[in-house]
Amino acid sequence: MIQSMTGFGKSSLQLPTKKITVEIKSLNSKGLDLSVRMPSAYREMELKLRNQIAQRLERGKVDFSLFVEVTGEETSSKVNIPIVKAYINQMKEIVDGDETELLKMAVRMPDALKTEREEIDENEWSSIQGVVDQALDNIQSFRVSEGIALEKEFVVRVSNILRLMKETVSYDSERIENVKTKLSNAIAELEVNVDENRFEQELIYYLEKMDITEEKVRLENHLNYFMETLAGKEANGRKLGFITQEIGREINTMGSKSNHAQMQKLVVQMKDELEKIKEQVLNIL
Repeated sequence: MIQSMTGFGKSSLQLPTKKITVEIKSLNSKGLDLSVRMPSAYREMELKLRNQIAQRLERGKVDFSLFVEVTGEETSSKVNIPIVKAYINQMKEIVDGDETELLKMAVRMPDALKTEREEIDENEWSSIQGVVDQALDNIQSFRVSEGIALEKEFVVRVSNILRLMKETVSYDSERIENVKTKLSNAIAELEVNVDENRFEQELIYYLEKMDITEEKVRLENHLNYFMETLAGKEANGRKLGFITQEIGREINTMGSKSNHAQMQKLVVQMKDELEKIKEQVLNIL
């Protein structure tokens, strides 16, 4: 089953004094492009988190955010009492003002608040890993749902190309007869004697160069291979991309050989269906 690289996952955890929320968003990308946002207190764990995310998501432009909301009475920011008192004393030397007003001014001065670094214990880190895993489960479920929708679209597009190809081939005998007639009429207009055997040989050679049987067989094989790969159990976005390139080559060759208005019109429609497939294959993991 294919997965889309587009997804969103969120999970939260309530600890005794804080709430941890993890959000993960992803879009399509050739490789894994991971951006991590988290409080500085958890930076020492960033490498482990990156590895944890990379193992699960594999590819995509991924934005990972870890938010911490303090819900308890404890806070890591403290009033730097000696500094605040020093500011108040200095301001008293400048102006004789109300102490409450001076305090309001002092707490807005640099270094009036100090932040004490919190150490992350093993239990808290284990809890954070759990909430990250839950968010990863959620984004993967999202990716699978998107993949199912894309798979349905691919089936329709491939079926359309196969139908258009068969319709193109149905004009092949008419096209050959038209070519024979045009060449015969052109020779007749010249009013010259022609070696019939040599003319037949040249005609066969010319028609062989216009023959699209090989392209039809290869195109049908590529379309079948696309569907087989689509039904595989592994992430096959890159392989599907390669197959669409091969499909495009066969369609282009059929177009260059067709030399028939209706056939060329059908080839254009096949190209349009293929472009829609290519656009969506870029989103496949």
